[in-house]
Amino acid sequence: MSSSAVTTASWLRGLRPDWLSDPKVWRTEVLAGLVVALALIPEAISFSIIAGVDPAIGLFASFTMAVTISVVGGRPAMISAATGAVALVIAPVNREHGFGYLVATVILAGVFQVILGAVGVARLMRFVPRSVMVGFVNALAILIFMAQVPEMTDVPWPVYPLIVGGLALLVFFPKVTKVVPAPLVSIVVLTVITVAAGIAVPTVGDKGELPSSLPVPGVPDVPFTLDTLKIIAPYALAMALVGLMESLMTAKLVDDITDTRSSKTRESIGQGIANIVTGFFGSMGGCAMIGQTMINVKVSGARTRLSTFLAGAFLMVLCIVFGPVVSDIPMAALVAVMVMVSFGTFDWHSIAPKTLRRMPVGEITVMVITVIVVVATSNLAIGVVVGTLTAMVVFAKRVAHLANVTAVTSPDGETVVYSVTGELFFASSNDLVGQFDYAGDPGNVVIDLSAAHIWDASSVAALDAVETRYGQRGKTVEIIGLNVPSADLHGRLSGELPGH
Repeated sequence: MSSSAVTTASWLRGLRPDWLSDPKVWRTEVLAGLVVALALIPEAISFSIIAGVDPAIGLFASFTMAVTISVVGGRPAMISAATGAVALVIAPVNREHGFGYLVATVILAGVFQVILGAVGVARLMRFVPRSVMVGFVNALAILIFMAQVPEMTDVPWPVYPLIVGGLALLVFFPKVTKVVPAPLVSIVVLTVITVAAGIAVPTVGDKGELPSSLPVPGVPDVPFTLDTLKIIAPYALAMALVGLMESLMTAKLVDDITDTRSSKTRESIGQGIANIVTGFFGSMGGCAMIGQTMINVKVSGARTRLSTFLAGAFLMVLCIVFGPVVSDIPMAALVAVMVMVSFGTFDWHSIAPKTLRRMPVGEITVMVITVIVVVATSNLAIGVVVGTLTAMVVFAKRVAHLANVTAVTSPDGETVVYSVTGELFFASSNDLVGQFDYAGDPGNVVIDLSAAHIWDASSVAALDAVETRYGQRGKTVEIIGLNVPSADLHGRLSGELPGH
């Protein structure tokens, strides 16, 4: 074989996904997809109820979202499906205007996400600090657990030993073998026990009727007018922002867990495409599902797009082909899986006494505020925004006092040189004006900014105020040492700001 043929063959092998050449990876991805599909069913039905639509609508959305994002998304192994956050946003549209407007909202939200992704909104993730990320993860774990509480209250007593048994399988079965995911074993074992023994406990079938056929594409039944756009646009934009926020935060979390990097821009655009496709199939849309993603990545060990695709494909197969069997799965089995996911997701190191003693108070405050807001609103996006804003305030307060001013008077007493060190912006520049001796200084004043940087108009205004006060006393001020960006900003704004 020629060298060129060998090179071509090697290149083609490099294009093949890992699961095609590695049976172990293939087995892991297939079983992970099956476990996620089982966990998606009750969640999708619950979110359908929140949105006020038929349970089949949520299941169809989970199917189309997962299958589409497995191809166009930027984060391998991440699960996208119908979610509670999206359901809460679009529920008023369905309630006030009807299902056709809901579908149109989902499609427009997808368009917005594609646009936002194309213009680089994903780059804003760099401004989310670690303390917010930790708070986000901990709040997520709390929300996952809280979502299971209704399944553990006012239920027949056999539910509790079933949950305990499921947790025991999840903890101890991996010590025996990891060939088959423990969640799948737990679900199968508890289902067999309840069916064989005739134990009457809440099941998946109690959540709603499963679909019996695949979704059919179509166009939203709404008038294509400006009035329709005015109705759906605000909801579509809100859905787009909430969906992107949750998806990008989830992608970042999976990046950290797997120690890999993914394209957030592609993920943003992919989420939009998935929602557009989902909308044209008459479903409720969605975004990344953090709980199911944790099952897929952290519990089942999936790492490729195959698991995401199969989660959606298995979901429909389970509903359409094995509907009666799936309906018999006890909710206790799924509750046990989600409780284990909650426990594994929580960052216990972040609340350890040793960590809290070493962590700056501001960092702890940001983490706690993020957790409180997310848990109080049940909205991860709101919590991340509030947490990030809090972190910015803490940072601004911390660096506001980093601008130091020292004065040295010349031997002849005719000139004083003020050396300013640090970053000058709206917070630190507020104290700058009060650090000069306007009455006691000699006639020549030099302000040396060699070790400082001017960031905004507030700093330029503060320097103008200093010059004005000295000028009122007949003294001259010379500003020296400006770096190029600072000199450019000062040159453009000095003397042009109101009040000076």
